Amino acid sequence: MPNLPFLTGLIGSFILVTGAAWPDKIVPHPTKSIKNWLLTIGTVFMFTYAVMGYLTGGAIFFIFLQSLVILASILMMANTNDTLDLIILSSISLALILTSLFLFEDHSTIFFILGLTGVALGYTMEMGSIRRQIALTAGSILIAIFSYLTSDWIFFWLNIFFAIFAGYYTTKGLLKPKNHA
Repeated sequence: MPNLPFLTGLIGSFILVTGAAWPDKIVPHPTKSIKNWLLTIGTVFMFTYAVMGYLTGGAIFFIFLQSLVILASILMMANTNDTLDLIILSSISLALILTSLFLFEDHSTIFFILGLTGVALGYTMEMGSIRRQIALTAGSILIAIFSYLTSDWIFFWLNIFFAIFAGYYTTKGLLKPKNHA
């Protein structure tokens, strides 16, 4: 039987990947979206997994990442003003990046810091924009590299899937015909 942290991470990853693959639908409020609920619930599982991993000798950096994602999920579900989201997420991201620099362990930390920067930038950019998808793709790839270097296979595969999804949406956006008036 798998251990509790592994099972928690596996369930959280499954929920997040399902949420990422769930079709986007226009809803009157973010709390009315199945996709948003899947992403939020999956994030809570992954935060729990990150904490359990840290308590058993894993990297604290995954707690930083999941803290940022939980904050973004809360802001999304609360349907807060985009300007407020930008200020809050940018401030917290900067604090987490500076803390990561302070806790610098080895060269693998660089991949995490750059990945966190990409994810943070992606969360602060306009929904559906190509720049957002590129930032999220790059951030996920860099966090996947960090996960590989720290042998955290749950976060490795989760970020591979997220890089694929974000890369797909980037490609789809780049190939979309432009309307010329």
